[in-house]
Amino acid sequence: MTVTYHDEFVQGEQAWMDARCGLLTASEMKLIVTPTLKIASNDKEKSHLFELLAQRITKHVEPSYISDAMLRGMDDEIDAIAAYSKNYAKVTKVGFVTNDKWGFPIGYSPDGLVGDNGQVEAKSRSQKYQVQTICDFVPNEGIDPDYIIQVQTGLLVSERDWCDLISYSGGLPMATVRVFQDKKVQDAIVEAAVAFETRLADKLATYRAMLASKARLIPTVRKVYQEMI
Repeated sequence: MTVTYHDEFVQGEQAWMDARCGLLTASEMKLIVTPTLKIASNDKEKSHLFELLAQRITKHVEPSYISDAMLRGMDDEIDAIAAYSKNYAKVTKVGFVTNDKWGFPIGYSPDGLVGDNGQVEAKSRSQKYQVQTICDFVPNEGIDPDYIIQVQTGLLVSERDWCDLISYSGGLPMATVRVFQDKKVQDAIVEAAVAFETRLADKLATYRAMLASKARLIPTVRKVYQEMI
């Protein structure tokens, strides 16, 4: 039952992906918790369950497509963290954070830690969403609802007091909103995570039962396609 900081990992590298393999993580928690804080029961939740189940069985994370927007986001994150460090406080990098206080681990990859009690999340936004953020969310010291579950899961895992959510779009003002722990949201996250882990364990038991049965299942070998190019 402890928070563990994994400074040895670099986000995006193979060791980091291996550490995340099969784990519920903050960035994907919105797939199992609805915006109304209910336990999700839909195609996205089901797909995520089988994705994590497959990772736990194979210890392998399938490669995913990296879009131009994602590449832009990587560059924007660097600029956003630099601007935050210059104007607010020093940011310390950490590869991965895990917490297993619920009987199973949940993972979180923060964009940086601030002092002993804070952390940051940097979001790269297209200009229309950045203008909306400045007009609709900043006046009320709120954040885009799309990020609430991720930010609250991050605070739940790290057990830190606050997260500065940075909204960045080159050419427009950078917006930073401080988010504190929200027990109502975090309780819903834990409830959904416990239910998800129970369903996943049931499916794993079914999978193992099928392997032990007389079902027509033939072992195969994975091909490493990047070595074939």
